[in-house]
This record gives sequence, C-alpha cells and structure tokens, in this order.
Amino acid sequence: MGTGLNKHQTQSAPRYAQDTPRQASRPFRAAVFRGLAVVTPPVLTILIFVWVINTTRLYVLDPVTGLVRELIVWRIADVQENLVLAAPGQRIANREGRQYRKMDDEKFIPLEIYELVRKASLDQQPPQTALGVYRRYVDLRYLRPQYTVPLFIAFFLLFMYFLGRFLAAGIGAFFWERIEQGFRRLPLVRSVYSGAKQVSDFIFTRHQVKATRIVAVEYPRKGTWAIAFVTSESFRQLEDAVQEPVYAVLVPYSPIPHTGATVVVARSECIELDMTVDQALQFIISCGVVIPPHQLAELAANAVPSVESDRKG
Repeated sequence: MGTGLNKHQTQSAPRYAQDTPRQASRPFRAAVFRGLAVVTPPVLTILIFVWVINTTRLYVLDPVTGLVRELIVWRIADVQENLVLAAPGQRIANREGRQYRKMDDEKFIPLEIYELVRKASLDQQPPQTALGVYRRYVDLRYLRPQYTVPLFIAFFLLFMYFLGRFLAAGIGAFFWERIEQGFRRLPLVRSVYSGAKQVSDFIFTRHQVKATRIVAVEYPRKGTWAIAFVTSESFRQLEDAVQEPVYAVLVPYSPIPHTGATVVVARSECIELDMTVDQALQFIISCGVVIPPHQLAELAANAVPSVESDRKG
C-alpha cells in the first residue's frame, strides 16, 4: 500500500507542477479579456458610426455638393477674356469701371472675388484658374458646412419620404419589382443583393411582425429551448385537438433573425420570459452572448450561495 501511495504521489507531483504556471497566468488573461469586453462595444459603435458618416459623405454628400457647386458657378461666374492690362507687367485690367485680375489660364475675374478667396485661404495657395477661384468662392459664400449638412439631411429625409410613398403605390411597386427581378438575374449581383436585402428588411421592416410577448419553447426537439415571438394566440382546430389554448410563435434564426420557423405550441409548453422585443433581438443576433441586464443580476445573485456552499464543502 505504501508503494502504491508513493507511486501515486510521484505521478501527481509533475502534473501539479505543470498546472501551476497555467493557473497563475489565468488572472492576467481573464483581466485582458475583461478589458476587451468593456472596450470593444463602444469602440465598435464609434467605428460603425464613423464608417456610415464617411461613406455618406464620400458617395452622397460630396457628389451632390459638387453638382450644386458647378450649377452656382455656372450661374454667377463673371469670367472675361482678352481684356487690356492697365499697365505692362501687372495683372489688373479695367472694364466698365470694374477691376479684373488676370489668372494663369489667361482669363479675367473680378478683383474683389479673387481678394476674398485669397484672404480666406490663409496659409494655403489660392486657386490660379478662374473657375477654381469661383469654386472656392462658392464654398465660402454659399456652401458652408453648418448650412449644407442640415439642409442635406432635411432634403434626404424628404426625398426618402416621397420615395417610400411612391413605392407603396401601385405603379411604384410595379417598377421596383421589375428592377429587383433584374438584380436577381445577374449571376454575381444576385447573391450580394439577396443578403443585403435580408439585412435591410430586418432592420427597417421588423415592426411588421407584431410580437405580443416573448416566450421560450422546446425547439427543434425536446430538451432544447429557443427564444420565440408570440404572433397570435388562437388557432381553433389545433385548440380543439389538444384541448387547450395554443400560441403561434416565430422562432428566429441567429445571427440574422430575418428568417425563422413558424410553429404552433400549446400554451402550457411555453415559458413566459421577462424580456422586451429589443432584448430578445439582441440575444438572438449575438448568438446568446448579450443577455438582458436584469437576467444577469438574477443569475449572479443565485450563483453566490452555490459558490459559498462549494467553498464550505
């Protein structure tokens, strides 16, 4: 018996020596993961908003602003050619009592326009072409960001409103259906378009599914539970068959709950959950990582007695 004990001790000693460094490194790793868990959500939120803002500015705001700039320049530009200089070696010419400055492209613009742009340029080199000066002048006079951005947002929302009303009408829905059919026929575009449409439909049209409450049902088999949205509470033939009320529920799929399964279950086989629709969607999209805060608090409170009992044991 003594030999067996010594043999057991000799076998367990190296194992304990190997586990000690690994256990000592766990607090550091846990602290790093805890820090990442705290920092990642706000950083990702900021990055997503920055990406949306930059994308909107690059592909929508800048092209629209450029088009408006060119229209204003075309409307107000006073560009003259073949004027006589007031003195040799100078760039100033007079025409009808107004002074013009000669630019590098051999064209003349009003001197006050050039001086305003030059003073506003500060340390930057002012444009040296007539149209370049006028474009900078339009940016300074008419297209200031504090005016253009709110105006752009207002026009964008107004445009989306009228577009939505048009597509909701019969002729608009007809044309849009034809356009979507064209996208679905393109070999490479249809896969990307279908995925983007699923995400956009989930984000912007999820209110069409009216969920009265959140429940947990045993799906797809007994012993496994899934979050489900109760969409209706009556189904006469099934109620008569099972002799109790039934729920029609939508079981969404992770991580994009735009698709799911519609099942009818007995009310006695559903567990009512204290969750809002947004909390349930967060749980489904995160694949169960994001749990409602009040559920976490209850879980932590219930875990404390069990931990203390384990320590005492």
